[in-house]
Amino acid sequence: MDQPAGSSQDAQSLPVCYRHPDRETGVRCTRCERPICPDCMVSASVGFQCPNCVRTGSGTGHAPSASQPRTLAGGTVAADPRLFTKILIGINVAVFIAVQVRSSLLNDLVLIGAWPPAPFTPTEGVAGGEWYRLVTSMFTHEAPWHIGFNMLSLWWLGGPLEAALGRARYLTVYCVSGLAGSVLAYLLTSPTTATLGASGAVFGLFGATAVLMRRLNHDMRPIIALLAINLILTFSPGFNISWQAHIGGLVAGVITGYAMVHAPRKNRALVQYGTCALVLAAVVLLTLLRTAQLT
Repeated sequence: MDQPAGSSQDAQSLPVCYRHPDRETGVRCTRCERPICPDCMVSASVGFQCPNCVRTGSGTGHAPSASQPRTLAGGTVAADPRLFTKILIGINVAVFIAVQVRSSLLNDLVLIGAWPPAPFTPTEGVAGGEWYRLVTSMFTHEAPWHIGFNMLSLWWLGGPLEAALGRARYLTVYCVSGLAGSVLAYLLTSPTTATLGASGAVFGLFGATAVLMRRLNHDMRPIIALLAINLILTFSPGFNISWQAHIGGLVAGVITGYAMVHAPRKNRALVQYGTCALVLAAVVLLTLLRTAQLT
């Protein structure tokens, strides 16, 4: 029997998600029967439901609070998916302004292993007990171009990642990556070298974004190209960039990002936050080892 022109192609194509028109899917919401992709699937007693039906409780009489829509990583879908990204940018900008107003503040915030130069008995710096510098250096910038580049990268990478992971998981990846970058800089650089900037945390977002795109089977060429360019700049002479912080953040971002998007549903939170706890334990251990070398 002859078929109308184009019917074979139509039969082979899948419908697209009503919330993400660029994604084909074979799954439909059990309430409204609209096609939904994996990012929009909310587990129900029977099949999957879309976030809108879960939020409104339409068609079943269930209370809207009976089930909350979840992100791919298990986080709650928020009304403002960039809220924490905006807050992080705000903190960085606030610290930058404070440093411009009071330049002496910079010396109290940057990551420095110890002071004065060896041989010495450290009384300042991380080796002198000022572990807070591992954190404060993540939010400290001195030059306008430095904070400008980092904040643009944070906005470009952070918003989509926050939406995909959920606020708590996104913030965890950011902070753990930043701390991993700080500790690798502390471990491998001269104790009198001052390090500062959000680059370690931003490189962690690069790593987590690459893992997420791989998980969703998206085209990874753009993120790989951008990451390659940044790595070339990182290792280029004359830029005075802490490659240790970048690599430390990148590795931590890949590890924690993988745990976030690949954790089994049954023990998802345990695997996700347990992995982050292990990375933090490594941060503490390396900090102790480096401090023992310097004291």
